[in-house]
Amino acid sequence: MELRPTAIADVKLIQPAVYGDQRGWFYESYNQRALAALGIDTVFVQDNRSYSAKKGTLRGLHVQIGKAAQTKLLTCTRGTILDVAVDLRQGSPTYLHWVGAELSAENKHMLFIPKGFAHGFLTLTDDVEVLYKVDTYYDPASDRSIRYDDPAIGVQWGVTDPILSEKDRRAPLLQDSDVRFVYGEQL
Repeated sequence: MELRPTAIADVKLIQPAVYGDQRGWFYESYNQRALAALGIDTVFVQDNRSYSAKKGTLRGLHVQIGKAAQTKLLTCTRGTILDVAVDLRQGSPTYLHWVGAELSAENKHMLFIPKGFAHGFLTLTDDVEVLYKVDTYYDPASDRSIRYDDPAIGVQWGVTDPILSEKDRRAPLLQDSDVRFVYGEQL
């Protein structure tokens, strides 16, 4: 596994070593020891899978608050997505900055997103499946959404009329939400 830099130092793009031959390919999609050697020593407790049928489906921006805040490790196992992480840690040098990475079944890249970040993705193809690990169990009472097109954040999704869930359509702007993280605060 190899780390690739992103515009936000705490968000890490991970490229696994892929071994291929005439039969196909093999790679380790998760290896706790290899990730720890790269400085990622998170213990993950839950795997989630998401399927989106249509290109232009946008899921996010999602975050869990308080003790339920989650670190995530994402990969796209079918199709292609633009995966986005937004720094919501007040006082951070990258507060309200976002980073996006193309994850696909073809490139097999993974994105590591720490606590204190909102997450969302846009499907760039039809028939998309995303797999992600989290380090804290899902807590419905701590689940929050921020508008995908919040002008204070300014994510450039590259789509004007995405397919949204009702939850994401009704999501508040960050300034109108109770989402508060503080840079350097232990979560």
